[in-house]
Amino acid sequence: MRHRLWSLASVFLCLCLTLGLCACAPAAQSPSASPSPTATQPSPSQTAQDAGDAEDAEDVQGLMSSFAATDLDGQSVDQGIFSGYALTMVNVWATFCGPCIQEMPDLGELAAEYQDKGVRIVGLVSDVLDADGNLSKDQVETAREIVESTGANYLHLLPSEDLFGILNQISAVPTTFFVDERGVQVGYAYMGSMSKEQWSQILDEMLEEVAP
Repeated sequence: MRHRLWSLASVFLCLCLTLGLCACAPAAQSPSASPSPTATQPSPSQTAQDAGDAEDAEDVQGLMSSFAATDLDGQSVDQGIFSGYALTMVNVWATFCGPCIQEMPDLGELAAEYQDKGVRIVGLVSDVLDADGNLSKDQVETAREIVESTGANYLHLLPSEDLFGILNQISAVPTTFFVDERGVQVGYAYMGSMSKEQWSQILDEMLEEVAP
């Protein structure tokens, strides 16, 4: 009996260590302080609508159907970033997160390879606010340097009031979810980093889901 309990404890410890390599807990100032060791989870909104919903596009209010924010260069952006793309992959990451940074070179390559297929990749940096809730110039610069060094040369959003609702539902980084051209979430959110091959397979599956 004692031997069996020890074996079960060893398996559980190995599982926790493995999952820990794939996701990081958010910083204290970011949306959530309690990490969850789950590879995949339901969508952050829990009410994501199916891409094939019969409602008219203008009547649909999705996860990111209406927002305003700025990018790493201080340029204003809104839900128009999804226009013309059948699918957008939104990757929530943090400057302190090793797994986030390790997968960014692959995401940069995927962004280029899938652009002609109607796919866009967008990053959302979760840990660039100071203690007062304002953007930290130093943290933003750190994020900019990471993007440059990893070749993740796709659009990266900075937290804004309109995006706090999303960030408050993220329990660990990286977390990745998908939206269609209306900002309506498609499928599930994925917690943890993945290889280029894994993301490519998921993108292909998501594209089939949003195909007319």
